[in-house]
Amino acid sequence: MGIELYALDGCPYCEAVHDALSTAGVDYETHWVDALHSERDEVKRVSGQRGVPVLVDDEQGVTMPESENILQYINRTLAQ
Repeated sequence: MGIELYALDGCPYCEAVHDALSTAGVDYETHWVDALHSERDEVKRVSGQRGVPVLVDDEQGVTMPESENILQYINRTLAQ
């Protein structure tokens, strides 16, 4: 898959990223993570930290945490 998003259900920052990806018409896969930081081993493996959201763009070789950075990336790079 080209674009993957690691997100937590109910997280407003994750929802903002979902909305931006949808508005931009980007196909992506969501990996829903556990509410407990200590259970987010997959997020840590991918990004080096346990916070969400995390966007992975395999085609560009980009792994990015922090919703503001992700939103800028979507607008600059992924929006059609």
